[in-house]
Amino acid sequence: MMKDMMLEAQVTPDGLKDRMMLLSALDIILSTEDWLRTYRMQHVGSGDMCMGEVNNGAGDTIHMLWTCGGVLLKGFDHESPVSPHARDEYEVWPGMYDGVPDYMMELLEDEALEKEDVTFCMWREAGDTAWRMGNVNIPEAYDDGASFLLGKLIVTPEEYQDWAESCYELVISLEVVSQIFNGVPITTQMISALHPQRDVTEAIKELKQLGVQMHES
Repeated sequence: MMKDMMLEAQVTPDGLKDRMMLLSALDIILSTEDWLRTYRMQHVGSGDMCMGEVNNGAGDTIHMLWTCGGVLLKGFDHESPVSPHARDEYEVWPGMYDGVPDYMMELLEDEALEKEDVTFCMWREAGDTAWRMGNVNIPEAYDDGASFLLGKLIVTPEEYQDWAESCYELVISLEVVSQIFNGVPITTQMISALHPQRDVTEAIKELKQLGVQMHES
């Protein structure tokens, strides 16, 4: 399962942040409308905190919070039987947030993060070598949506290209996508190759605001 991969530390907090940055950069290039994008990253306050979101537009989300103290990841599959909406008492599944550090729980009080909308949660504090989870006891037949949603983060360039071509109805260059996945600084030529109709100046402005490494040549 995808969650097992995260818990086994095959995906580190920094690796997760790097992945969200590149996916958000690709979305900036491929979509002119922020509200239509699947991947979003933003720096909060003085820059010590970073917030990421995956939103498939169908009610399923992942919210990620990076602070100097660690990272928290909260996922919500609206069709999961683990969802509060599927429970008679409309409560977060017992144990979901057990053990989450107080400062992370305080951050989740932000209404935009919809703390009650959760079907899986994991976190790592600075110095941790593995992802942690609360004391949840979910029936084996119940799907918490982790594999489905984390599968939107743990993707190959080929998988991303296939998804993006379907989502944006564009012919997506696998070569350019692979370069971005490999950390090659984005150029104006790469932007135009991915989306010939994109306003390059506007895309560069947004990419710089995100903090993406650029090579304007």
